[in-house]
Amino acid sequence: MSRGFVKEDDLEHAGTDLPERPLSEHPNYVTPTGLKQLQEKADALEQERLLLAQRKEDPVAQQKLVMVERDSRYYLARLENAIIVEPTNQSKEKVLFGAKVTAEDEEGETLAFSIVGEDEADIAANKVSWVSPLAKALLGQKTGDSVLWHRPAGDITLEIISIEYE
Repeated sequence: MSRGFVKEDDLEHAGTDLPERPLSEHPNYVTPTGLKQLQEKADALEQERLLLAQRKEDPVAQQKLVMVERDSRYYLARLENAIIVEPTNQSKEKVLFGAKVTAEDEEGETLAFSIVGEDEADIAANKVSWVSPLAKALLGQKTGDSVLWHRPAGDITLEIISIEYE
C-alpha cells in the first residue's frame, strides 16, 4: 500500500486498540497459592505500567503500555472475583478442589495431578484446572474408584490411589 493512503494518525495508534482478555464464565475458585500468584502478577504489571508511563514520547513503550494496562485489568478482575478455597479444609474422603490426586492408568503408570483454579493451572507442574476434563472426571470420587477420562487422544480409565490436601 502506498504511503499516500495511510494517515499519520493510523501509524500513531497502531497496536493501541487491543481487545480485552476474555474472562472465564466459571466461578474463579483459587487456592491460597493461586491467589498469591494473581496478586504477584497484578503487582508486576503495575510496576511495569509505571515504568512505561514515564516514556510517553516512545511509541514502542506506548504500545506496550496498552498491552500492560489491558493485562492489568484482566488480573484485577480475576482478583476481584476470586473465591478462595483452603484445600486443608476440604473433606479428605473425596476429590475436591485443591486435591492432589495420585492415580494409576490401565498400563500401570502412576500419574499425579493437583486440581487448582484456572489461572493457576500448569500442566508442566501437574496442576490442572478444576474445569478441565481430567478434573471433571476426578471430582467427587474416592480412593479406589475408577474414572473414565475423556481425552482428545482417546479415553483412558484411571484408578484413584490416593487423595491428599496440602
